[in-house]
Amino acid sequence: MAETYMVTIAENLNVINKKIGAAFKAKDPKPVRDMVEALVKTEPDWIDINLGPARKNGAELMPWVVGIVQEVTTEIPIVLDTTNMDAIAAGLKVCKKTPLINSIMCRPERYEVLLPLVKEFGCYYVALMWGPNGMARDANERAELTTELLMHAQGLGIPVGSAWVDPIITPVNIQQDQLMNNLEFFEMLPDIVGAIEEGGVCRSTNGLSNISNGNPDHLRPILNQVYMCMLARKGMYSSIVDAFDKDIMDLAQGKSPWFVDLVYGVMDGKEYDYSDLKKEEVDVVKTAKVVLGHSLFSASWLDI
Repeated sequence: MAETYMVTIAENLNVINKKIGAAFKAKDPKPVRDMVEALVKTEPDWIDINLGPARKNGAELMPWVVGIVQEVTTEIPIVLDTTNMDAIAAGLKVCKKTPLINSIMCRPERYEVLLPLVKEFGCYYVALMWGPNGMARDANERAELTTELLMHAQGLGIPVGSAWVDPIITPVNIQQDQLMNNLEFFEMLPDIVGAIEEGGVCRSTNGLSNISNGNPDHLRPILNQVYMCMLARKGMYSSIVDAFDKDIMDLAQGKSPWFVDLVYGVMDGKEYDYSDLKKEEVDVVKTAKVVLGHSLFSASWLDI
């Protein structure tokens, strides 16, 4: 029976959350502390601190939030998530466990500033497949951007093991073909990394909920879960997830092998007789077919 395990990064400590955003703005520690205490109970592997652009006071805000998180737990490492590079630098100085920078685009104006910080602090970084022309269009462009970024890092003495490659997940209802491009890219990734550093292995991550953006709320969880299984099979190391979604956390921790078996079966071309399956199993099979492009996307795919 198939099993899967994927490292989880809790996305919930995020400026777009109204309560958390207000707490960040007012520097009110209680909502932040309450959120972290609730997250700890869900047992994520990492906690992402997402400040967004944080243009005005990011360099003061990031270490303040890191401090609150570390008051609650020093066991769960932190992801520093903002486009403000000064805020990243400030956060690195106060992290007690090796942090992860989310993220470094494959654009010289970003990686020439941030990669030296990775070297200085010996931290991890998300290698985001976003280049000078925007998001990579296919697996080959993802390979080119990965090579550029990892080779520049290697030139600074940063091993490929410090990188967590993010191919960028796109919504299924907008760019369905990109989902397959990502799966193809992950088949290529070991060879890319091996060509840069013999015997090298790098991690990977993704913003999982991107696949279901723009879909009705009741359809989003199953899309996220099905694609997580597909990515895991292709070697995806981690996902940024809603830690309060028990189903996605159970799946990531290998507690739903029946779900994984069904997704892998569709990936292997197995045909299922829906009359032999429970409703929840039929939903998994239908969703896997939509994600793989075997069925045309529509918001009513579960009802067809």
